[in-house]
Amino acid sequence: MKYNGPKVKLSRKVGFAIAPKARKVLDRKPGTPGQHGNSRRRPKQSDYSKQLLEKQRLRLQYNIHEKQMTNTMKKASRLKGNKVDVLVQLLEQRLDALVMRAGFARSIYAARQYVRHGHIMVNGQKVDMPAYAVQPNDVIEVKEKSRKLEGFQEAIRSSAPPPYLDVSKADFSAKFLYLPPREEVPIVGEIPLVIEYYSR
Repeated sequence: MKYNGPKVKLSRKVGFAIAPKARKVLDRKPGTPGQHGNSRRRPKQSDYSKQLLEKQRLRLQYNIHEKQMTNTMKKASRLKGNKVDVLVQLLEQRLDALVMRAGFARSIYAARQYVRHGHIMVNGQKVDMPAYAVQPNDVIEVKEKSRKLEGFQEAIRSSAPPPYLDVSKADFSAKFLYLPPREEVPIVGEIPLVIEYYSR
């Protein structure tokens, strides 16, 4: 999914910033835009609308198509273990997601572009598929020629990788240590509601 729409407007709808620019705007003006802003009464949500919203929020955080999300959910349902953890782990194994988590990109949109343009390697081999499933103990790194690019330099300075990634900022490399439980993955949303949506 390549979303090119208004990210600030969408960020207000889903309740979190989906890009650095949106984060700046929401920090400055957290309320609903317009003269009456937060005084507007929001209609009561049905169970279905809550599930739908959580599904959309999860999709946006990984920037994937509905078909990709559906296929990931089907795969998660076939695997053993806690379905919440399994679903999040499958999504988190995506190369573009781990490029962002490692601090090589400031957003999932930038991470996808870097992968597509051939700046990222896995275990020493160039991989240009954002959906590539990274396995535990795989090493992700930025190509040596690409490390001086401003986008990578700016992103790595403010990086704060999660515990399941061992990042070397000097080498622009990250080792994927293990499949993380839901509580270690920095995403926003109620994953059980997503599972309920696809279980209808």
